[in-house]
Amino acid sequence: MKIPVIKYTLALLIFVLMAEINIRAQNLPVNVQQHSNSNQINCFVYHRFGDSRFPSTNISVENFRQHLEFLKENNFNVLTLSEALELLDKNELPEKTVVLTVDDGYQSFFENAMPLLREFKFSATLFINTNQFGSGDFLSVQQIKELHEEGIEIGNHSHSHAHFANFSPAERLDTFRRDLERSHKIFTKKLEIQPQLYAYPYGEYTPEMQEVLKESGYKGAAAQKSGVIASFSSRFALPRFPMAGPFTGTERFAEKAQMKAMPVKPVEKISPLLSGNNPPLLELQVFNPEIINLRQLQFFVGGEQQENIRFNKNENSIEMQSVFPLTSRRTLYTVTAPSKTSPVKWFWYSFMWINSSVKE
Repeated sequence: MKIPVIKYTLALLIFVLMAEINIRAQNLPVNVQQHSNSNQINCFVYHRFGDSRFPSTNISVENFRQHLEFLKENNFNVLTLSEALELLDKNELPEKTVVLTVDDGYQSFFENAMPLLREFKFSATLFINTNQFGSGDFLSVQQIKELHEEGIEIGNHSHSHAHFANFSPAERLDTFRRDLERSHKIFTKKLEIQPQLYAYPYGEYTPEMQEVLKESGYKGAAAQKSGVIASFSSRFALPRFPMAGPFTGTERFAEKAQMKAMPVKPVEKISPLLSGNNPPLLELQVFNPEIINLRQLQFFVGGEQQENIRFNKNENSIEMQSVFPLTSRRTLYTVTAPSKTSPVKWFWYSFMWINSSVKE
């Protein structure tokens, strides 16, 4: 008579243990437990195509073709940013998903990039600022409409393309709201489009600006910090790998297309805007350190490698701080680390600091 009781007790203990494991897993961001290519988005940002007048924001047509050829030959799924985010939320994102985004809306996109996108049957997300389209070197209203009809997603890149971080906190929010409202009116009247996504001018944002976009019904906003989008990424500071100037080679593009999202996020909600301590301290929570070789973690400040990293005892959080003050307008803290698996994969995360005392 005691045996059934023992079996029942063991079964109950196993059930409780499994429930506890499940609860702990659910407390992690969705998909942090599984780092396959099916729960991340490798997103890129371009500006000009085949326009050698502006080398720092340009990619040659030849290099862009090579990017598309690599995606095609290696069976990547190229989606718009909205499509990819929606599938990510549903946990239905296909393997090897890449998103191509383009900021500003220059004529070179229509003339040099779009023919290649048509050839490879790929789409893209185009962010435009409403104060400039239809003039000078920017796309016309008719061109934007044609692109939209062809499946190019149109996002908001502000009206004025201003340095909103240069305003005082009170002025900044008021200016940002007015700018957003003005862009909405133009999108509605001239393009008959309601953008769902926003790209911050110069990649600069504050937590208050993020809240305004959320309140306005946006689904997300793109920054200009490098990294990979995952379920645990901040939806209103989406990372994108820049593709311009000397960083447009096919080898570099292929490396970024296969990069993994490092399962970290800031321990506290912090503003990228420097105020107070310079250099700033960044503390990151690590969700599952067992998959990352943290002892080989590399820390870069503005592209220069540094060693100023501290781990807590359990390796579930790391602190990093530049050894020198940040004197540039925008500075990236970037961390990379290899996996513990074979073949080795690399993880990447960046946080951008804004020094508004440096004017542009």
